[in-house]
Amino acid sequence: MSDESMKGVSPYPFVPYTGPQLGLEEQRAGSRLYLETMSRRRTVREYSSEPVPFELIENAIQAASLAPSGANQQPWTFVVVSDPAIKRQIRLEAEAEEKESYEHRMSQEWLDALAVLGTDWHKPHIEQAPYLIVVFAQIYGLQTLPDGRQCKIKHYYVQESVGIAVGMLLSSLTFAGLSTLTHTPNPMGFLSKILQRPPNERAYVLIPVGYPAPEATVPDIQKKPLEQVFVHIQSSS
Repeated sequence: MSDESMKGVSPYPFVPYTGPQLGLEEQRAGSRLYLETMSRRRTVREYSSEPVPFELIENAIQAASLAPSGANQQPWTFVVVSDPAIKRQIRLEAEAEEKESYEHRMSQEWLDALAVLGTDWHKPHIEQAPYLIVVFAQIYGLQTLPDGRQCKIKHYYVQESVGIAVGMLLSSLTFAGLSTLTHTPNPMGFLSKILQRPPNERAYVLIPVGYPAPEATVPDIQKKPLEQVFVHIQSSS
């Protein structure tokens, strides 16, 4: 079925596209500013107690929720935690899983790869950061029927969709001048239990968010140069 034919059967009305209209110099300036901002982003493990305006968190989540998703099902939930007691509980559970991983689950090759970053199972940043954002993937949807029963709705491309949304979330937080860290303790079932999430949701990533501590340091690592990650296939004519 052609795109034009699909428009005739879609439950959504099709409207003219009104994307951002920028002049060439505005495009270049915006592109350069974004590149410069993102080039300075680093994973931060030491956070300041300085309060973060909650508007910055809300704006970043709203931006992330605009991400494209399979069949526009938007299979994500963003849970923000600022309660110190809950953050403490999450830290203890995360450290227990990480300790087990570092001591028994990870291969020596994996440990050697992490050694250059100076990480271990201790995760004080979970409590230090003013906010934790826990992103959950909705493995399937739940719809409540008129009689009160719930039925499952199949979701498509869940991991890909949530991954795109997380990328947009990190980008927005960085552009707002905030520091982040992506943390995926394995397994992460404890997050569903602590945060009382429904059975159709699975924890995808835990992200501490805040300002870096004045004494924060990061390893002096480098990203691959553009020529190692970029391929341009163009017409030979």
